[in-house]
Amino acid sequence: MKLFWFILFSLTFNTIYSQNKDLDESMKRGSDIYQDFCITCHMGNGEGLAGAFPPLAKSDYLMNHRAKSIHAIKYGLQGEITVNGKKYNGLMAYQGLTDEEVADVMNYITNSWGNKNNMMVTVKEVSEIKK
Repeated sequence: MKLFWFILFSLTFNTIYSQNKDLDESMKRGSDIYQDFCITCHMGNGEGLAGAFPPLAKSDYLMNHRAKSIHAIKYGLQGEITVNGKKYNGLMAYQGLTDEEVADVMNYITNSWGNKNNMMVTVKEVSEIKK
């Protein structure tokens, strides 16, 4: 019986450790992508520019509309959205990111500036988001 509990504990620990390690690595890559593609509009603190570019920090839209957020990063976004009760109607241009880069930047922004995402965004998930 002790062996059973030891194996169960080991598998659980390894799974959690592996997922945390994978998330940490994805977030590091995502931070670099954010610096290259997103920081100009959404700022270094994720707060955006009032009336022009929506915040990513503590963003209800980002956290409650996962698939739409992935779609916006993957294909760009045009049209009105509401973020934290404020309307934005601008253009987010297509950036030409790979599915891996989209997953990485999503993992970074959904776990930064007061956001907490308990479910890692995967390349498979991103690849299933179609235009």
